[in-house]
Amino acid sequence: MDTIRIDSWLWTVRLFKTRSQATAACKGGKIKIGGQNAKASRDVKVDDVIEIQLQSIKRKVQIIKLVKSRVAAKLVPELIKDLTPPEEYEKQE
Repeated sequence: MDTIRIDSWLWTVRLFKTRSQATAACKGGKIKIGGQNAKASRDVKVDDVIEIQLQSIKRKVQIIKLVKSRVAAKLVPELIKDLTPPEEYEKQE
């Protein structure tokens, strides 16, 4: 598998609880790839860096591996690399 839709990928790696929430985040301009707003139908590939605005925190993740179906939470670190600066997590506390 070379590519997958961004809304599907966000749901697969558990960044959103439902695919429709991921789609809504794309439509709302909360998902960016390369600084550009990403439409829900945008395909992503390995090594893409994605910026996600979740409530007060701005997460940044890099795709390590693509999968078709939703994975267990403990497997997520094998699929994404978290590039979010530590101060973003401090904002949440």
